[in-house]
Amino acid sequence: MSSTELRHTALDAVHRSLGATMTDFAGWDMPLRYGSERDEHVAVRTKAGLFDLSHMGEITVTGPGAAALLNFALVGNIASVGVGRARYTMICQADGGILDDLIVYRLAETEYMVVANASNAQVVLDALTERAAGFDAEVRDDRDAYALIAVQGPESPGILKSLTDADLDGLKYYAGLPGTVAGVPALIARTGYTGEDGFELFVKPEHAVELWQALTKAGEGAGLVPCGLSCRDTLRLEAGMPLYGHELTTSLTPFDAGLGRVVKFEKEGDFVGREALARAAERAAAEPPRVLVGLVAEGRRVPRAGYAVVAGGEVIGEVTSGAPSPTLGKPIAMAYVDAGHAAPGTEGVGVDIRGSHEPFRVVALPFYKRQK
Repeated sequence: MSSTELRHTALDAVHRSLGATMTDFAGWDMPLRYGSERDEHVAVRTKAGLFDLSHMGEITVTGPGAAALLNFALVGNIASVGVGRARYTMICQADGGILDDLIVYRLAETEYMVVANASNAQVVLDALTERAAGFDAEVRDDRDAYALIAVQGPESPGILKSLTDADLDGLKYYAGLPGTVAGVPALIARTGYTGEDGFELFVKPEHAVELWQALTKAGEGAGLVPCGLSCRDTLRLEAGMPLYGHELTTSLTPFDAGLGRVVKFEKEGDFVGREALARAAERAAAEPPRVLVGLVAEGRRVPRAGYAVVAGGEVIGEVTSGAPSPTLGKPIAMAYVDAGHAAPGTEGVGVDIRGSHEPFRVVALPFYKRQK
């Protein structure tokens, strides 16, 4: 297999049969959209959407020292996560720079599943393997052991309930339980990247097509539609959720990204990046560098990652993600801006869109929050 050949998920033939527009995403051939990305976005906000997320990187950490290894390797307190629960966390370099943001599931007393972004899966695997030296724990690459299907949106609990006897009502946000869905063994997790209620189903690749088809059939009367990466991006942007390579990079610490809360200095023992992150926390408290904010357009032009944010003729920041927001009906962006221009309601801020300074309003993130 050549290094340029794209990887295909177990659902590749299904996507093609549905007429999906495919795209290269982190070396995987993934569905960008099936029809209208706006319609897919609205379906997730109002009904339900079905996503193939099999490009995500699953890494299993097992053994008596698994919790201690993860506490050392990651910035969060993983030892305090109960069996059946999950935690959002990050893995950082020794200098505090973010290597990736992760979800860690505690599957059993001495077994954890770390889910990394597709683009960073190998980096995270290598870092965990290296950091495992001296710990009584094994790090295993399980990327080929799982397909991952997500059902997101307000109708998703009802759709899933029709296919499983697992206790979905008792399943909290950021928790997971083993069960069967449409007869397929799955880890059912109440997690997602859309800002809506929803579930992520980890299954064996050979069961993916069967499960996708069962979910499609169960969702027919509820308005479920297949959804691609394009609407996943606009959904997470509206929900103010960071995307690695945009809001999170190795040149930023969690404190720079406004996510210092994920760093747990109070946990026992040392962890990679502790000293650098302690300094970053002090700097952020004394004089925050640039702050991650939301921007809402006054006009119709769409800002894109890398565009300069301006005020009074000066560059005061940079857009990290931008797109039209179907929910707000206006273009929106996330951007890092100087602290002096970061307060919600700040006026006189613009984005340089091909030489024209388009007016934007600074708002607090997220742009959208679902009604509980």
